Amino acid sequence: MTKNMKHIAAGIALGAAMGTAALAEDVKIGMVVTLSGPPAALGQQIVDGFQLALDQKDGMLGGHKIELIIEDDELKPDVALLKATSLVERDAVDFVVGTVFSNMLQAIFKPVVQSETFLISPNAGPSTFAGKNCNPYFFVTSYQNNQNAEVSGMIANEEGYDSIFAMVPNYQAGRDNIEGFKQTFKGTVTDEVFTPLGHQDFSAELARMSTSGADAVFTFMPGGMGVRLVNQFANAGLSDSMKFMSVFTTDETTLPGQKDAAVGLLAAGSWAPDLVNDANTAFVTAFEEKYGYIPGSYAMQSYDAASLIDSAITKTGGDLTDKDAVRAALKEADFTSLRGDFSFNNNHYPIQDFHMLNVIKREDGKFQTSFVRTIADDYADSFHQDCKM
Repeated sequence: MTKNMKHIAAGIALGAAMGTAALAEDVKIGMVVTLSGPPAALGQQIVDGFQLALDQKDGMLGGHKIELIIEDDELKPDVALLKATSLVERDAVDFVVGTVFSNMLQAIFKPVVQSETFLISPNAGPSTFAGKNCNPYFFVTSYQNNQNAEVSGMIANEEGYDSIFAMVPNYQAGRDNIEGFKQTFKGTVTDEVFTPLGHQDFSAELARMSTSGADAVFTFMPGGMGVRLVNQFANAGLSDSMKFMSVFTTDETTLPGQKDAAVGLLAAGSWAPDLVNDANTAFVTAFEEKYGYIPGSYAMQSYDAASLIDSAITKTGGDLTDKDAVRAALKEADFTSLRGDFSFNNNHYPIQDFHMLNVIKREDGKFQTSFVRTIADDYADSFHQDCKM
């Protein structure tokens, strides 16, 4: 993926005879995701999930042709800001879909919502915009960052862990995860370790972990960080003395690099590829057939984002100039989510079920997360009461 903007004209080009009036009915969607470096797999899942939804609808959402403009934020806030500003000012997109990382979302948030363009996050869910800074132009199809960690704390309680060594990267999502875990965990957090984003060598942290006396480690290390941590944890022999539980550390983006080292490790999430419902079964089958790899939550949440936009365009009859009508249509969330139950809270973050997951090795030799049991039903985030919408 180059750093330059890539345009994907979804669907068949309209005939010239249809004229400019028909072309004006096309809908532009800008996407800002990380497609460079080790985290690129996360952004690619978001692109692929959204594109699958488009392909299944012949390049249309709500009966309108979609032009999807994909931008790589390079995991640099200044680049993300530049790309998002260009999307709303030069390309005049109707929706912006992004981002992967919370610090990238914080970078693009202001220029997008101030332009009264709807911003749909298919992954990042920082606490920053869930409470008093909630915004009528912002919707999230993933989660609020603290939620998965809060559920991890519940799992630790149910599993009987008395003490936890907690480690996260030092940026917004990492801090949200630490706070979320501590909110529900009833035992003792022996250590809180914050690493640089993109950390590679965990030897010092593993040595500290081994002498902490903790029953288990809780961590949030997405992408390449998760691959390195899990492999180094296993190579250090710590799996014999400590349990390992995480969010977005052992998932479908990291498991190809972790393989057997991750089998049996616990996680919390709102979805797994083997979650049983007809829509999800069809999605996973179609995704694997098209792309040749197992979808993760990033792809699922992006597919849902496309379905959400589809529902809003349908309900408004394609008239996206009436912002209040578009907002009301988005708020209704009148689509079938791949995770099952889904609705928006007053702050436009999801209310959804959360589950305990573990890592399994399939008969075909591939690795995936797998549903174990439901931990929380219709679970709302902890910040929505501070939102005045």
